[in-house]
Amino acid sequence: MVVNSAQAVADQYVDFAWYQARGQSDAHEELTARIGHDPEFCDHLARSLPAGDKQRPDLLLAAVRYLDGPYAEHGPRGGPAYRGWREWTLRHWDEVGAVMARRFAQTDEPARCASLLPLFARFPQPLALLEVGASAGLCLHPDRYRYRYDDRPEFGAPGSAAVLACRTGPGTPVPERVPEIAWRAGVGPDPLDLADPDDVRWLEALGWPAATDERGRSRRAAIEAVRSAPPARMVRGDLIDALPALAAEAPPEATLVVFHTSTLTHLPLERREEFARLVRSLLQERGRPGHWISHEHRSVLPWIAAPRPAHALPDADRLLTLALDERPVALAGRDGRTVRWL
Repeated sequence: MVVNSAQAVADQYVDFAWYQARGQSDAHEELTARIGHDPEFCDHLARSLPAGDKQRPDLLLAAVRYLDGPYAEHGPRGGPAYRGWREWTLRHWDEVGAVMARRFAQTDEPARCASLLPLFARFPQPLALLEVGASAGLCLHPDRYRYRYDDRPEFGAPGSAAVLACRTGPGTPVPERVPEIAWRAGVGPDPLDLADPDDVRWLEALGWPAATDERGRSRRAAIEAVRSAPPARMVRGDLIDALPALAAEAPPEATLVVFHTSTLTHLPLERREEFARLVRSLLQERGRPGHWISHEHRSVLPWIAAPRPAHALPDADRLLTLALDERPVALAGRDGRTVRWL
């Protein structure tokens, strides 16, 4: 088993706390920061888990929540809650490690649909949505939710309890209706079945403790909205190897949209470059309208660079670059709650 050093694990947790959890989840921020400054615990993680995705901070935190660990006891900053969390996790390490070994940390955040919708709305309708790195496919159902951009009137699926709020910057092309979707499919290493209570339990464990009750409610409402909808086509497989055959199933009369959100960061650069070549080829060979939407940190696809002034925005390093066909169009929050058009 290849392992990272304890220091490499510590650096990963400190970076996660600063660049991902800060401002998104106080609980995730404090726990991962304290883990990153706990040399003994980091050494345990380095020795117990294979290097790579199985050492991811969000996978560990989700596994503890899935097993009903003492996450709800998370207390004031600097308080005793971390000691209780650490003690429980080590005492139950066999169960925690087993969950981490069989599960993946592909978080499914439906609120990202609010960032994607301005692009979905501009394409010729209907759409054929193909999500790379899909978990339960919540982002494949943007037409099942309602949307509230800034102080504008709410719109979307009539009667839906899933209301996704989003703050926009100047010039954002806020849509007025949800897209028409003719076909939807996803590929991922471990697609979750919303009809399986255990998969739903894992999906809920993956959801970050919300900064507000509204975020938690909208996530649960989205799960219910999608659970009652006709299921999307979900394929278990490699993100690259399984893509051509799945894309070939898209109806020819629909606009094919290949998209991914915070997915390619888990692939080495060579595989990301291979993925980019494949998507370009698939869209070109299709001979019909098609687009590629990437929603990743700017370091993931380094040839897609946002204009220099954008990097001066507050917290720009923590925002994702929303790009259409490899052209940056916006900076968006990881949770889909903010979008700033370029």
